[in-house]
This record gives sequence, C-alpha cells and structure tokens, in this order.
Amino acid sequence: MIKYLIRLLLLIVITAFVSCDNNSNDTTTYFGGKIINPKSKFVVLFYMDKVIDTLFIDSENKFLGKLENVKEGLYYFKHGVENQSIYLEPKDSLMLRLNTWDFDESIVFAGKGAERNNILIDCFLENEKDNKKFYQLYKLEPNNFLDKVNKMITLKEKAYQKYIENHPNETIDFKNVLKIALTYPLFSRIERYPIVHFKKNEKEAFHRITDSFYTHRKSININNDALMYYPPYSQYVRNFLYNTTYALGHQPMTNEYSSDFTVDLLNTIDKNIKSKESKNAFLKQTVIGHFFKKSSCKVNKKAFNTYFNLSTNADDKNHVKQLLLDNEALHKGHRIKNFTVHKSDSEFKSIEEVIRNKNTFLFFWSRDYITPNYIAKRINYLSNKFPEVQFIEIEINGSQNNTIHDLEAKNQFFITQENEANKFLTSKMPRVVIVNKKGIVTNGFATISSRKLNRDLQELTKY
Repeated sequence: MIKYLIRLLLLIVITAFVSCDNNSNDTTTYFGGKIINPKSKFVVLFYMDKVIDTLFIDSENKFLGKLENVKEGLYYFKHGVENQSIYLEPKDSLMLRLNTWDFDESIVFAGKGAERNNILIDCFLENEKDNKKFYQLYKLEPNNFLDKVNKMITLKEKAYQKYIENHPNETIDFKNVLKIALTYPLFSRIERYPIVHFKKNEKEAFHRITDSFYTHRKSININNDALMYYPPYSQYVRNFLYNTTYALGHQPMTNEYSSDFTVDLLNTIDKNIKSKESKNAFLKQTVIGHFFKKSSCKVNKKAFNTYFNLSTNADDKNHVKQLLLDNEALHKGHRIKNFTVHKSDSEFKSIEEVIRNKNTFLFFWSRDYITPNYIAKRINYLSNKFPEVQFIEIEINGSQNNTIHDLEAKNQFFITQENEANKFLTSKMPRVVIVNKKGIVTNGFATISSRKLNRDLQELTKY
C-alpha cells in the first residue's frame, strides 16, 4: 500500500513539473527523483558502458536530468556503489524514489514510463526471492528439477501475457526485455543445474543430461549487444557458455579452473559469441577472472596465449599484458623493494617500516575495480580470523580523503602516480601481497575474494 501511495504522490509532482514545459513536438526525456540517505552528490546514467549524464543531487536530495535524443532501450543508473536498470523511451518523464539503506527493495517509479519500470523492478525482486527456493530445488534429480522450473516458467509467461493484454501499446523492444526479465533467470538456473547439483549432492561426477533438458535454447539469441549489460541476459549467456564448456567432457571444478577448461571456454566464447565487442569483453573477463581465481603468481600460459590469439581488442590485450608484467615484477620468494606509503601529502612512511618484523597482508586497490564496502567486509572478516596478521590497505593513486569507513585508519595508506610501487601495479587491478616477518613474499598475487587466503594466512602464522 505504501509503495502505491508513493507512486501517486510522485505522479502528482511530476505532472505539475513537466506539464508546463510540454508540447506534442517535444522529444525531451526526463529522468529524476529523490534519494533518501544519499551516498554521494550525484547519480550517473549509463547506456551500455557509456556515461550519458551525471545528475547532481540538490539540498533536498532531489535530482533531475533533461535528456535530448534518447534512444529507446535499457539504461542503468549508478549511485554510490549500487546500480539498477531502467527502460527509457523518448518523451518519458520517469521519476524514482529510493532509500539507499534498502536500495533495490525501496525503489518506486512514477510518471510517464513508470509502469514498465515498476514491473521490471518487480521482476528483479521476485528473482532475488527465487534464490532461496533454488537452494533446495538444485538437490532434485534432473527430471524433477526441470518439472518444477517449467511450472515456474509457465507462471512467468502468464504474467507476461497479462501485462501485455493490459498494455497493448508497448513496443516490440520492451516486450522482448520484459520476457527476458521474467524468464531468463529461470533459463539461467537450468544452465547452472549440472554444476550446482554436483556441489549440493557431493557427487563424484556430473549427471548424464540429454539435449531435451535444454529445449529453452531454441528460443534464445545470445548475440544481442544491446542487452549484454542487462543482468538477466548477461548472466544467462555466461551460464550457457560455462555449461557448454563443461559438456565437452570436463570434470566439475570448485577451487580453480584447469588450464584445459579455460582454453576450451575461451574457444567456446569465440565460437558462440558473434559480436566482436561482446566477444572481446567475455574473453578478457574470463582470462583475468580465472587468473584471479587461482590466487597465486602461477600463470596459465596456454590460456593467456589463447586469449591473445582470439581477442581483437588492442587496448584489452595491452591491459592483460600489463597484468602479466606486474605479476613477474613481484613474485613469491622476492623481497619487496622499499617504497613510500602516504597518510597525507606531508605524512608518510617507508613500506619497510610498516611491515618490519610483522606477518603482513598488503592489499593494493583501486576504486575502478573494487568497492570500499566490499574491502571493509572482507578485511574485517579476515582480521578477526587472523588477529596475529597485520592487514594494510593501500589505494593506488589515492588521496588522504579516501579513507575506507569501518576499517582502522592507522592501517590505511595511499601511493601517488610517481611511486616506485607502481612498477608492479601498472594494470591498477587489485592485488594482495602476503609478506612474512622476514620481509619475504609468500604469495605475490593473491585475491581478496579467494577462499585460498585462509590456507595462505594459516601457513603464514606458523612462522
């Protein structure tokens, strides 16, 4: 009831605001709203990976963007570390209200274009609820699992038909997006079933699954560039690619992917993704993601060589080469060369002073690749589990104003662009370096999200 009241109040405000500047020839599109408990001073609007506009929040926590020549389709907005998709058409006047303390659940839309966006956010929230149901469903045998999911798909298709009947003027493109929002999360779970069923039931090998299990594939196009930044679609494509690769005969893998699996996955991407832009994105994401999952200095040369042969994006390939050079510049068994870490422009220490006689976890990070909230969550978890280890956070090309909340300020530093440490941080990607009391590196390229950190830190504390 509260959500509907908010929508009505928003609609009244929008009508009053927009009507005075409205005529039949005007193609201007408005996007704005109010953010309760804002996390920053602006909202950024994206189309695919391109920034469309930066909308500043005023003293009343409101923002408004006036957009010209809007192309119909999916966009997404970002505020703080959160983001959410919206669908815009020319002449829309879409207003939202959200509370950052409960970001997705609190979003309501009003104004022209609101109904289609409200049903899309409802689809998103319903999918989040479905996650709990699937904890148990994944344990079922294939036929029973598919029977349950097909019944859910039927309900989603009925919901789609009901909406379309009540909104006959919706465009073909939006109808397609709505069908994806409703059904692709379920198709995605079908693709994930073999590996998750294996893990849930602690089986020794995959189930033998026939092609009839994947009848949904006949109706799916995995080569729509405009949808690659829409989570229900991109997640399905990713699950399809991994499942297709496993079906080549690979055994289930949990901690890290084998060299052969990574190479086969890269070739699967090359074979199935026709768009050059999307293909290059998936290739880069895969080769870097699998390297990070290993959480060590060891490089899968065959996988990287396959990547360099398949990718056609020169900038991507140069970035990956930087990552490999960073890895070579500081390895297990090396001693870290001295460099300066800053608290401010006038307050700094040598890294030798910081780590002297201490088992140390050095985390180098950049806001381009990881959020402060996630860092705080992981560091607090690890430091509570390993109180005898010193945890130090160092922001690459940071500043004294970027302290991470919920972490001890005394353990936070930054390095400048001219810093010597940049010789092993040229890619700017997050990197954990674990150093023992003697100043010797025991892991030169660990990953903050890796489960292997527990093993690495346990080994570290033995000395």
